[in-house]
Amino acid sequence: MSETLPDRLSIYPDSPYFNEEVLARGIGVRFKGEERTNVEEYCLSEGWIRVSVGRSLDRKGRPMTLKLSGPVEVWFKDKDEQASS
Repeated sequence: MSETLPDRLSIYPDSPYFNEEVLARGIGVRFKGEERTNVEEYCLSEGWIRVSVGRSLDRKGRPMTLKLSGPVEVWFKDKDEQASS
């Protein structure tokens, strides 16, 4: 498995940006200096994340999302656990 993170990643299996191996390792996302746990998709090169808003669902039964623009940082969470051990 590569140690580099993809430029774009989604949690939905039907997305072309879905990568099960990377998601299984655990991804940490920091947006505008704040760690976020509700990110559904991100793009590093374009500088945005998609987060769910409220309980409303779209026509596919997924939570409605909001696209937020700003500086995005991502890392593997399993590296954090190894460093703290």
